[in-house]
Amino acid sequence: MIVSKVGRRGQITIPRQVRRWLNLREKDRVAFIRRGNEIVLHPLPHTLFDLRGSVPVPTPQDFTAIRRRVIEEQARKVAGGEG
Repeated sequence: MIVSKVGRRGQITIPRQVRRWLNLREKDRVAFIRRGNEIVLHPLPHTLFDLRGSVPVPTPQDFTAIRRRVIEEQARKVAGGEG
């Protein structure tokens, strides 16, 4: 059994052996998942921001125009113009 102590501000140190098991590196994120009376530590090494730019886009996107079109379509639906 590996034990860690809770510090004054509620912080804990993840022991080296556990970091190795989970392949945790500095600045990785972890999720604490409650399962009954237990807590599961789940590594979250990647975020959506890490994937930014991983899908090639053939032409630049005009997000302002896209947002405006979505708002206009939503307004039409609310006004009863569609559906």
